Amino acid sequence: MMTRIWRWTRWAAAGLLLLFLLYQLWILSHLLWWRSHAPGSTSFMSIRLAELRDKNPRASLQYQWVPYARISDNLKRAVVAAEDDGFVDHEGFDWEGIQRALEKNQKRGKVVAGGSTISQQLAKNLFLSPTKSWLRKGQEVLITFMMEWVLDKQRILEIYLNVVEWGNGIFGAEAAARRYYGVSAAQLGAEQAAHLAVMLPNPRKYEKQFGPRLQAHAARIQGRMRYAEIP
Repeated sequence: MMTRIWRWTRWAAAGLLLLFLLYQLWILSHLLWWRSHAPGSTSFMSIRLAELRDKNPRASLQYQWVPYARISDNLKRAVVAAEDDGFVDHEGFDWEGIQRALEKNQKRGKVVAGGSTISQQLAKNLFLSPTKSWLRKGQEVLITFMMEWVLDKQRILEIYLNVVEWGNGIFGAEAAARRYYGVSAAQLGAEQAAHLAVMLPNPRKYEKQFGPRLQAHAARIQGRMRYAEIP
């Protein structure tokens, strides 16, 4: 009896391992495809669209892909300055930033900083969900390793700026520029770009409440933009 249980346990473990490996290959195949093709949708887009359609079955997302050259350098610099100032130098993970975040969270007694890089945020947006768990975080790490392996920094930033959430149902730089300023992503000025960059941690909240504290943060980001290195 015990031998049979052990045999079935081994088969179950082997089956789970196979499913895990197949899922990683599925992710890798998408990343390879996205080296030269634009994502039509992401996990975050699907989640947000489902939420919108719970209230309005005809709801749709605002999303328009634009190539890297048609996104203002102001926005590229602002996002790098606000979200990941070591983006061009690290290999997907900012270990010093993670350490600072851990120390800050420990000091405050709760999670107030994440330390995630642009690559990690993109991994989550493309394939995962906003929910927090160690299992999801582990998968995020694996995806980030694969992403940094198959995509160069310019492509990672290009995809990120095109698919990141910038408000309720608003995804990508082009949709955000037109929604908030009535211009294309290529036409964004420094102040506008800084404003958009500081919205990223909580865009659906900040599109409704952009108070003095956030304005001051946007001004600081605008001042740092000239030092931000972009691919």
